[in-house]
Amino acid sequence: MKIKKIKIENYRLLKEFSIDLEEIMSLVIGKNNTGKTSLLAVINSFLNGSDKSRFSFDDFNIDFKNELKVLIEGELPLEGDYSSFGIKLKLFIEYNEEDNLANLSRVMMDLDPENKFIVLGFEYHLTYESLEKIKLKYSEFLAKEAAKLGEDENYRQRDIFYFLKVYQSEFFNSKRKSLEYNRVDKIENEENFIDLDAEKISIKDIINFKFISAKRSVTNKENDKTLSGQTSEIYNETEKTDEQNEKIEQFKEELISTDYALSEIYETLFEDVVEKVRLFGGIKSDDSTIKIESSLQHRELLSGNTTVMYKHNDTTLPEYNNGLGYMNLISMIFQIEILIQEFKKSKDEKPADINLLFIEEPEAHTHPQMQYVFIKNIKSILDKGIVRQDGINRKLQTVITTHSSHIVSESDFDDIKYLKKDGENKVIAKNLIDLKIQYEEDSKQYQFLKQYLTISRAEIFFADKSILIEGDTERILIPTLMKKLDFDEERRFAALAEKDPKLPLCSQNITIIEVGAYSQVFEKFIEFIGIKSLIITDLDSVGNDNTKCRVADGTNYSNDALKLFFNNATLKELKAFTIDDKNISNNGEVWQSDIQGNICVVYQTEENDVTARSFEDAFIHINREFIKEKKDDFRGLKNRTFFDVAANDSYKLAEDCVRKKTHFALDILYHTNEEFTNWEIPQYIKEGLLWLK
Repeated sequence: MKIKKIKIENYRLLKEFSIDLEEIMSLVIGKNNTGKTSLLAVINSFLNGSDKSRFSFDDFNIDFKNELKVLIEGELPLEGDYSSFGIKLKLFIEYNEEDNLANLSRVMMDLDPENKFIVLGFEYHLTYESLEKIKLKYSEFLAKEAAKLGEDENYRQRDIFYFLKVYQSEFFNSKRKSLEYNRVDKIENEENFIDLDAEKISIKDIINFKFISAKRSVTNKENDKTLSGQTSEIYNETEKTDEQNEKIEQFKEELISTDYALSEIYETLFEDVVEKVRLFGGIKSDDSTIKIESSLQHRELLSGNTTVMYKHNDTTLPEYNNGLGYMNLISMIFQIEILIQEFKKSKDEKPADINLLFIEEPEAHTHPQMQYVFIKNIKSILDKGIVRQDGINRKLQTVITTHSSHIVSESDFDDIKYLKKDGENKVIAKNLIDLKIQYEEDSKQYQFLKQYLTISRAEIFFADKSILIEGDTERILIPTLMKKLDFDEERRFAALAEKDPKLPLCSQNITIIEVGAYSQVFEKFIEFIGIKSLIITDLDSVGNDNTKCRVADGTNYSNDALKLFFNNATLKELKAFTIDDKNISNNGEVWQSDIQGNICVVYQTEENDVTARSFEDAFIHINREFIKEKKDDFRGLKNRTFFDVAANDSYKLAEDCVRKKTHFALDILYHTNEEFTNWEIPQYIKEGLLWLK
């Protein structure tokens, strides 16, 4: 039994949100402000929160607030035309023949043996009766505001959003349902349901939800004993085996002996204060005589009286001497252990059918290597599930949210759920496993993509924009080219006495990914994640014999990415394309020019009457004097004297003089002046970066 899907409506950015969950672990990723924390908050509010403090007006989605405004300010609709209005959570529970359905049977809507789903619905909504009342209350509010304005013309009237912030909790109510599920159409029917509140049906035996927040209390201040405190929690929650119970009895016997010894010491230690108390007297002799005895309790003794130490060489040091990263990691393991023990429940209770654990941002305070260790080992802990000594066991279903590309890189591709903005007020979730369907014609490409992204370039999931480049040369130079363009643009706007309205490229959240000659493999992936992407590639012109040549002599090109993105356009057509032509989108079948497209593919363009074939060709063509002046110091060059022969064009110099491309790129960096003014950016890269900016 497991939660297969979660749907949420009108909660913050989760306007019409749906996410699928895996059986053991789901890794939820995405940039900041894409609803990861909101997902935790709304589930916790419905499953563990109180009715009175469940939601505030600020939890309402912005579009929903505006819809509510129109509803309250407008005419009252007919009751038959009105449906409940508010924040909703739906949990889609999937079960099979092996599951014990004793608890689930109370919320089943049909007995169809083919239907293996139960849908539990939770609402914080405005009923029709409450709508009538809130409209009346709002009319009274407007009358009072008008009266205040009449008394003071400078009075600033408060609007409907202020009214709703103050009064919405009086009119919105919570409701729990079990909804009918149509297994054929795979949709829930909100009109046919079991009212769990009216039937007094509890779901605590069906679902138990717990979480570890990103806001953890671990510090490495000297008086902090978070870990030590957690040891007593683990002890209190741990289910005791016969062997453990025997040890506890020994522990208690030792404490009794210690009690006798301490009581004798206390008589002397507290003699003065006991006598002072006795002197206050009472109605009769010894009325106020007290005695202080030792009463050590094994549970209380652990609480506050154990210290977690860590081993350092041949000695041990207290927990607060440890690094914050290690403390955070240890604390998480402790917290997971505590919550697993809570999921087990006591011997008199059975664990819930579904145990859902939410771990928020485990990477806090930890360095990359530690993040790798955590995610590699956590699944083995989770796989064990909820194991009790009496043989009653349950699976543990876990959701982990993260901003860490290091955690993503060590995770199973199929476990990943990618959250992304869809417009201003909405977030959607995508299963990375769904990409497999899009790559079904070429499974080898999909396998390559899985391996490459999770091992090498997972940071793309957390970027706003991406630059896909071919090789080491671009990888070395692109950050500097971006910085130079920012300086150039700053100088250009300063000359115009204006301010650049766009954020500098180096201040934007851009990831640079080296894809070699495989940018076409990333076609579907880039479209899938939907971020603005610049692809920088080479024209790669070839002659009739299919060998490389100058673009001026070329009859075709060998770049597969250009063939894909420009539908096998001819070399002549590619040379004629403007930057607008290179801005593209996919219409479902082919890529086409689209000024609003999210992808731009740039390659060498005509500059000073010449179209280059490669980056080196393009750079040398417009920066020949810069290189010639410093050619003896360029370690990436050979045949340096070729630069002194005017007849040698940039194509020949790139072919015959560049000894190693990476060394040539480093030479450019090394000889760049502080103002970035002693060389120019090739036009095709410049126009691409400006498009991205």
